[in-house]
Amino acid sequence: MSLPLQTARFAHLGDTFSSPVRIQPLHGARWAVHSPSTAALLGINSAQLLADDTLQHCNGTASTAVSPLAMVYSGHQFGSYNPRLGDGRAMLLGEIEHAGQRYEIQLKGAGGTPYSRQGDGRAVLRSSIREFLCSEAMHGLGIPSTRCLALITSDEPVYRETVETGAMILRVSPSHIRFGSFEYFFYPQQPEALQQLADFVIENHYPECRSAEQPYAAFLTAVVQSTAKLMAHWQAVGFAHGVMNTDNMSILGETFDYGPFGFLDEYNPRFICNHSDYSGRYAFDQQPNIGLWNCNALAHALSPLIPIETLREILQGYQPIIEQHYLQLMRAKLGLQTAQADDSALIGKLLALLQQFAVDYTIFFRRLCGFSTQTNNASIRDLFIDRESFDQWAAQYRSRLQQENSDDALRRERMQRSNPKYILRNYLAQQAIDLAQKNDFSMVQNLLQVLLAPFDEHPTFEAFAAFPPEWGKHLEISCSS
Repeated sequence: MSLPLQTARFAHLGDTFSSPVRIQPLHGARWAVHSPSTAALLGINSAQLLADDTLQHCNGTASTAVSPLAMVYSGHQFGSYNPRLGDGRAMLLGEIEHAGQRYEIQLKGAGGTPYSRQGDGRAVLRSSIREFLCSEAMHGLGIPSTRCLALITSDEPVYRETVETGAMILRVSPSHIRFGSFEYFFYPQQPEALQQLADFVIENHYPECRSAEQPYAAFLTAVVQSTAKLMAHWQAVGFAHGVMNTDNMSILGETFDYGPFGFLDEYNPRFICNHSDYSGRYAFDQQPNIGLWNCNALAHALSPLIPIETLREILQGYQPIIEQHYLQLMRAKLGLQTAQADDSALIGKLLALLQQFAVDYTIFFRRLCGFSTQTNNASIRDLFIDRESFDQWAAQYRSRLQQENSDDALRRERMQRSNPKYILRNYLAQQAIDLAQKNDFSMVQNLLQVLLAPFDEHPTFEAFAAFPPEWGKHLEISCSS
């Protein structure tokens, strides 16, 4: 195999934590698209990755020295506990070490596992393209995320609501352990396995916690903090995950398991990107609260290892961190370099205006980069039906900028590094999928190029920064997407 795979450290935990599995080959498997950026992260080149023997090993038609495994976990799904989930369509192939960091390589869509729950363990081209692009898009935005190395397409029919094309992705992360991994051992009262898993995570992913007075408390603190910061990132950029179950929460604070995600078009805090989320549990404006809910679930699972009072203290740290980090990110989006007591009010008034007049979130902030303290800013005003309402807010904003003696040109440069011009809108993903289903992956390639550098201009691909068409604002995305 051309990939320098080693046995994953997780495999050494034994069969209490995972099960050996076999890849079930896809008919007509072939490389569709890959990310040179993720390949560089792993210290490999495109020729290594795209070699035929790598494809054969990934497709299970050639043997390897490293045996794949499926990880076991449980989780709260839409608030209800499911005791046995696990990798139902993902397999941990092994690890690659580069520049002092080890990365797990996971193959998603490789067929059934002991945890498939009567499913086929397959992924379809549609969902695989969405995960491939969004993983790399989030990285481009500077938001912690799993990465995608490559996408494999095939001639294999997969049966969902209709017959679709089978596909696989190679997913990359230092760890695929989830909040639900700890819940799996807590609820059936397996304290030794719970502690073993916690020790493994601290040793391999949070070594700075080993010397702490309470290592398990230090580990939970780190997870709570990274989760709070991740939620702040999502809210600032306008990203909705769609399925924030505890089995979809990474212990590394990475965005994990892309299904019915969506970026805001018109600003709507009640945006629900998953049409299966009938109650709106995972609506955009609920994500910070659900992040805390999930941290509480993890804390509960770790309660045999951490005193209750300590758990309470750790969880109380979540809200100040998310508020502080969100304000920091929003100040950057507004080009503010100092902190003022009324910044929250200024931001709140702006978001209320964006909601009231259904203004496109990403386009507004990108245009705001060019805000002039000397003109009436016609290109920004034109986004609002009631321009006078914008003018009232703009007067406050102008005054705030003048307090800092803000220079328009310098501020524009800073703001363009905080306000992306390009995001993965659902309609763009759908257009790329429609072409890919005809074996044309050119738009996937072009989107990948743009989304890895979303703050740059990319004049050739200006159309990707346009307002979405009306049909593109109302696409329904489900958990099978």
